[in-house]
Parts: sequence; structure tokens; C-alpha cells
Amino acid sequence: MDKKQKILVVGGTGFLGKHILKKSLKLGYSPTSISLKKLTKIKKIKGVDYINLDIRKKKEFRKITIKFDYVVNVGGYGGIKKKFNPYEGLESQYIGLKNLAGYFLNKKLKKFVQIGSSLEYGNNKSPNFEKMVPKLPLTDYGKVKLKATNHLKFLHQFYDFPVVILRLYQVYGPGQDKNRLLGYLLNSIKNKKIIKVSKGDQMRDFLYISDFIEALFRCLKEKKTEGEIINIGQGSPIKIKTLINKTMRFFSTKKTRIKFSIKNSEIKTLYPSINKAKRLIRWKPKIKIETGLRKLFSLHA
Repeated sequence: MDKKQKILVVGGTGFLGKHILKKSLKLGYSPTSISLKKLTKIKKIKGVDYINLDIRKKKEFRKITIKFDYVVNVGGYGGIKKKFNPYEGLESQYIGLKNLAGYFLNKKLKKFVQIGSSLEYGNNKSPNFEKMVPKLPLTDYGKVKLKATNHLKFLHQFYDFPVVILRLYQVYGPGQDKNRLLGYLLNSIKNKKIIKVSKGDQMRDFLYISDFIEALFRCLKEKKTEGEIINIGQGSPIKIKTLINKTMRFFSTKKTRIKFSIKNSEIKTLYPSINKAKRLIRWKPKIKIETGLRKLFSLHA
């Protein structure tokens, strides 16, 4: 790039945020991170500006003094917890999203990217297509994400807000927290803890982090993505118990017990059609699940 374009990553201290910031530096962007979490100097990425800001509070937006070209909102990604706190969910992911979009509504952005969720589709049959009318999501997290999507669609329709919503499936890779399946498996194996999982007959879609990052930056540059919802996933599901078995092979020397339980509220099969991503941004994933697991677990085996 001749002139460094400025990108703001909301939730830049999280799993997705860190990877986005690192890639933006490599591509020649000037990146800034917004988060509630304060980082020590040693944990900061060199070349990234950090702002501590609570997007639930409009007055805190005064801390933003830079004109940005792009905004990527990954705040709240991975917010699925056993006990979903309504304040954390609704306030930071919806009220916060409304404040964020409202602040940038007239700032002449080139693109605002919202990270949505596969859970927005509710119990629609897989493969999920973007044109599907979402059925009532089964989780609070899915409900909040769908509410955010609907608000942003309204802003695009009536104010030409340049938004694109990327509905992610299971993104995994280095640095993932233990509140996601592969992060949880890795943490349990390393610490010789009992792995507590459901029966494992569910089919889920897993995408390696580098494939997600490529899709994201393609969306930033493609004008045709404005106002669109785009599924970002592998497009081919795998049984959870098969995934666990593949994972365990990387750690054959470690003794780990698996305790199975039954969860009746879970969707049995969840995976996307990625035809729209192939068409609009000329993207498809490059990393198969076996390669991705090898990349991930070779760092810890």
C-alpha cells in the first residue's frame, strides 16, 4: 500500500483479534485495537496502537482520535459460556454494537465487518444458506448475534452503512482459549484432566484461523460484500468424536480420560454452504482438518 490504511479491531486482545492485527501489519495496514482488557507491554504486538474503551458507554468514544478506513468488530467472540451473563452478552454485544455502529455511521468508512455466528440460523437444516430465514436461535449468544445482524442490516438499508456480516462456524488455531472445543481438549490433555464431552455424534464445521483471516481481508477490499451476510466455514462437517480421536493421536503418550454425557438441546448437524463466499470474494478454505490439527498440536505435543 502506498498510503497506510487504518484498521480498527474491536476486541483486539482476543483470539481472532490478535490474528487479525498481526496479519494487518504484514499487509501494510496501520492497526489499532480496542478492548476492555489492559495488556502488559510484553503482551502487546509491536506496531499496534491500543485503546482501552468500554463500547457500552458512548462517552468513552471520545478516546478515539483517529479516522479509520476499516472497522472489524470481533468483540464478544467466544462468549458462549455455561452460564450466559445477560449483562455481558446483551450489553457488550448488542448495546455496544449499536454504540459502535452509531459512532461510525457518518465517518465515511470503507467497510464495517461484523463477526456473526452460525448459531443465528437456529434449528434450520444444514447446510445453512445465507438466504434462509433464521429460526429462533437456541442459545442466548445466537439471539444476541442475530439481533446485532438485524440492526446492521437496517443501517445498511436506510443509511448505506458499508457493513458486511461474516457468520463464522468453528474457527480454531494457535492461541485459542479453553472455552472452545479444541482449546479445551488441548488444555485438558496438557494438564491430564478428564475430558468431559457429549456423546460426540454431532456434526460440526471447523475452519483453521489462517483461512478465516484470508476471507476477512478479501471482504474488506470487495465492494460487492456491502450489505451482505456471508458464511465463513470449511463447508464439510466432521463428527465430534472423530475429531477427538484425531486429536488424541497427537498425544498418545499422555493419559487422559474421556467422560461422555448427553446434551439434548444441541443441534445435531451444523455446517454451512460456502458457495456465496466462493462467488463474492473468490475464497475457499485451503487447510483441511488433518493439516490444521497437525499445525495446532505440533506446537504442544
